[in-house]
Amino acid sequence: MNDPCPPCDQEPSAARLAELMLRSGLRLAVAESCTGGWLAKVATDLAGSSAWLDRGFVTYSNAAKQEMLGVRAETLVAQGAVSEAVVAEMALGALRHSQAEVAVAISGVAGPGGGSPEKPVGTVCLAWAWPEGQVATRRFHFDGDRDSVRRCSVQAAIDGLVERLGNLG
Repeated sequence: MNDPCPPCDQEPSAARLAELMLRSGLRLAVAESCTGGWLAKVATDLAGSSAWLDRGFVTYSNAAKQEMLGVRAETLVAQGAVSEAVVAEMALGALRHSQAEVAVAISGVAGPGGGSPEKPVGTVCLAWAWPEGQVATRRFHFDGDRDSVRRCSVQAAIDGLVERLGNLG
């Protein structure tokens, strides 16, 4: 089943994220593959984001995922780069290799090629990691062209952060 793209109004969503990050006193690291730094760009479009955004990792290749984030080769071989297992390792790696307490990771098949019957174009996996080593993952399937899939992925990452930070109280 395909997931509807979250309403894409990234500026107010990012502003809400900034508010929650500042209120929580936590810092964020982002690990991106298919979005190529788009989430970090949305965050840094906001003045003052250096108060809550620690760093971003653009790990497009499997080698980059391994070298920069410590994703295990075994996980990549067994599950593939677009998997909940890999994004979980990416998010935890972003925490280990940063000063952040919260991380989000994105990997997907944005298209127009590269899909398979098991992971068609539009398949995106996200992970959110927290200071205690807790990780939540989710797999999506977004319709649309490359730009749409990437935009929806960034919005889903932001929405997931906002939801989880809002639950911190």
